Amino acid sequence: MIQNADLPHLLTAVMLGVTFLVINTVYHANAGLAKFGGTGLARSFPFTLLITHVLCAMICFALIPVTVFVALSGRLQAHARIARWTLPLWLFVSVSGLMIYIMAVHIYPWSGVLGAAK
Repeated sequence: MIQNADLPHLLTAVMLGVTFLVINTVYHANAGLAKFGGTGLARSFPFTLLITHVLCAMICFALIPVTVFVALSGRLQAHARIARWTLPLWLFVSVSGLMIYIMAVHIYPWSGVLGAAK
């Protein structure tokens, strides 16, 4: 079984992640499509990052429950092997999501004319 000192941290991380996923999904379901105002490299880099972000998020969506289940079942060596992949992917998804948000909303917002940022 997972060590008692680690269990509250694990459960808190899972609950915060689930809460964020629900809030973010509801927001994006109601907000409509976001338009991006950059051009050239300023347009292709964020879209490449977005595609990578979405693919890695889908992998995390499968890996995180497996990682948690294996930890809760007490198979700590297997948990460590899986977590070695899950954690870096999850960190990439977290950071890349923030970067995409900053680029799309604050650096290159859509102004109605392609390439015309605020």
